[in-house]
Amino acid sequence: MKKSTTGLLIGSALVVGLSGCANSASQQSGTQSASSDRGWYQHPFVCGLAGSVIGGSIGYATSGNSNEEESGLVGATAGAAIGGLLCADRTVEAEPQCPSYGEVPAGAAVDSEGCPLDSDGDGVPDYRDQCPGTPAGVSVNAEGCPVDSDNDGVPDYRDQCPDTPAGVEVNSLGCPEALVLEGVNFEFDSAQLTPEAQQELQVVAERLANNTNVRVEISGHTDSRGSAEYNKRLSQSRAESVADYLNQLGISSDRMMATGYGEERPVASNDTAEGRATNRRVELDEAN
Repeated sequence: MKKSTTGLLIGSALVVGLSGCANSASQQSGTQSASSDRGWYQHPFVCGLAGSVIGGSIGYATSGNSNEEESGLVGATAGAAIGGLLCADRTVEAEPQCPSYGEVPAGAAVDSEGCPLDSDGDGVPDYRDQCPGTPAGVSVNAEGCPVDSDNDGVPDYRDQCPDTPAGVEVNSLGCPEALVLEGVNFEFDSAQLTPEAQQELQVVAERLANNTNVRVEISGHTDSRGSAEYNKRLSQSRAESVADYLNQLGISSDRMMATGYGEERPVASNDTAEGRATNRRVELDEAN
């Protein structure tokens, strides 16, 4: 039998065998999680060796009498490279299902996808959530507890005074004293809330709604212009107007007490325009 015929037959046989190994390796890479599960014959080194034999055989078979060794060497080198590539491990490492949680301890409750349960949806899984009943939408810290920016013991979502200085004692509203409702103003000489006042009260109402165990006093105050009796009535009407609006926003009337003090409790001088403007105010305080 001629050299070319013998080489081609050997090469063809080996090509068939190598193709089968490579195909098997490719199929298994999609179903197996680690390269250690593959058969020995699917290892890139083995396939490279087989490819070398194939390439050398084909190179030898197709060479002339004068360059047999050179053609065989070139074929063997090319075959080894191709065989190694065909059997290379193409296993795709699976992405972790719950990458944001890190390593989940054994025994932690998980959902149908294997991710730790987060019952209150705050981004902190139950197994390390120290405040598992946080209301929806409330910002939390790494322990899953509502953020308390000023560290006064009243979380921000309930705190009417979220910037209290460190170390200052506060009441259940998160305030060290009665809170002046800045921006809560009225139309001239009436108890009609301005649109800006209504916007301010929406924030107050939201925090009161999250602080259900607290009763509040809403107090109205005026400057000293006009009669004391008139000022008393006006301040009472204004306090009631605020309470009525908060009630419309969902705050139970049982939790609010409206009181008008008129000009009885000034906090500034009534002899100046600035002082009188300061005295015209509505305050929010924890009810006794």
